[in-house]
Amino acid sequence: MVGDSLSAEYGLARGTGWVALLQKQLATEKPGVEVVNASISGETTSGGRSRMAALLSKHRPTHVIIELGGNDALRGLPMSMTQANLLDMTKQAKAAKAQVLLLGMHMPPNYGPEMARQFEAAYAQVAKSENAALVPFFLKGVGDDPEPLKWFQADRIHPNESAQPRMLANVWPALKKQLK
Repeated sequence: MVGDSLSAEYGLARGTGWVALLQKQLATEKPGVEVVNASISGETTSGGRSRMAALLSKHRPTHVIIELGGNDALRGLPMSMTQANLLDMTKQAKAAKAQVLLLGMHMPPNYGPEMARQFEAAYAQVAKSENAALVPFFLKGVGDDPEPLKWFQADRIHPNESAQPRMLANVWPALKKQLK
């Protein structure tokens, strides 16, 4: 698992984030499967790309979940760079014989509809070109809720503890298919 603050339990009590909930679910449904959470708050796709080879070598995973790109969008980084980094991370993981699951994000609306469309399409394009699994919107039911503030911490960026089961529910069906 390579991600940013959304997966690193930013602002949450340790053990309450969606990745910890995933480990608990796997302990019940797929005993023996271990989750390594290599997520770092503030991480961009460039940072994930630079760490990927060492993580793959150290942990030798069978599956890699990539939850990155949100900070790229918030920083206004070039879309082509974000997509190239996602593609490279996916290729590295596949070369290491790991199945890949990309967790797509949406761009904040203040960047405009065209940038939002391009950002969302980047995940789909990488998934399609590399035959990787994709969750189109990791924060479905959280960020697009009619009353989204109930799902976020006071900063309005990071999901609260109540949102974590929803986030896991978005990931689990795609991951479960890969684990068969």
